[in-house]
Amino acid sequence: MELVKENIAAVPQLRSAKRWMPKQVLITPAALDEPWGRQMYERVQALGLPVQELKQNRITGLRGEDERETYRKAKSTLAIVTAPPSALKLQPIPPSADYQFHLAEGCPAHCQYCYLAGSLQGPPVIRAFANLPTILQNLTQYRRPGQPTTFEASCYTDPLGIEHLTGSLVETIRFFGEQEDMHLRWVSKFDQVDGLLSLPHHGHTHPRISLNADFISRRMEGGTASLEARLAAIRKLALPQAAGGGGYKVGLVIAPIMAIPDWEEQYTHLLDRLAQTLDFPCAITFELISHRFTPGSKALLQEWYPNTLIDFDETNRSMKFNKFGGKKYVYDASTMGQLRSFFYAQLKARFPQAPILYWT
Repeated sequence: MELVKENIAAVPQLRSAKRWMPKQVLITPAALDEPWGRQMYERVQALGLPVQELKQNRITGLRGEDERETYRKAKSTLAIVTAPPSALKLQPIPPSADYQFHLAEGCPAHCQYCYLAGSLQGPPVIRAFANLPTILQNLTQYRRPGQPTTFEASCYTDPLGIEHLTGSLVETIRFFGEQEDMHLRWVSKFDQVDGLLSLPHHGHTHPRISLNADFISRRMEGGTASLEARLAAIRKLALPQAAGGGGYKVGLVIAPIMAIPDWEEQYTHLLDRLAQTLDFPCAITFELISHRFTPGSKALLQEWYPNTLIDFDETNRSMKFNKFGGKKYVYDASTMGQLRSFFYAQLKARFPQAPILYWT
């Protein structure tokens, strides 16, 4: 589908993300045995959501006649389960952090480029983990005394997008606030940050907000907060607590960067708005991620979003292989170079003291 230029000078809309309310909540026996699972159970009940107590520790019945129907059923379901023992064996996640861990798997947003497509097994149901205390305590054995160890909590979910249902993100920020040499990292496309502002994080949590050109945010990131709402959220997180903010060191993840027809104009507008938003002294970082896809994710995403605006033409891409032999399609060297040079120059001009953690 051909992309057309839009008027980026139009009046911006501050649209808070509508809180995701699943059509059904499933909870396993093992999750009910966990005190944190009980807490989540009571939380969703208080919201008036229908809860089904399962008789077994397996989630079934979410397959439809095709991938579109499976997607609809799974994306409207919250499953409260226990994380398997394998989840306690942490894996490195460079360049984002030293290790990844998971509060949940699955995301309530509807991004047409979703990187979870093909990464998680089975239907894209949102699974919240009930054994949170065990998950958090397990992290301490990976701590490196005397040097900060970073832990990424949003590889497989958007923890802020389901926080009203789980409470797990607040609990995790509190936990990290009490630890030495352990730092929490998470990223979100949602904006409901008010409940995080007064927490005793002690500088041990690094929240990031994912931003993109307004066209991409509006047309390819369904169910998320508007660009203006995300900018308002990052400002709240970065402001000192004495000024009513969160006092966090914040990050901006600009992703996925796409070479749409008017990308220079679109991203210039984004960076101008960001500079206007963060017009006070604050500690910020940047992470820059260009768009890429695998053959498997392309096939699945095109079934989920048959009218997608994303350019999946492999002839416009270069093919790369990961360490396991899997292939992915990235922009060719010329396009990648233009994008990279643009962002490094524009960010240095606006935020000369802010480090760019990586480009990929």
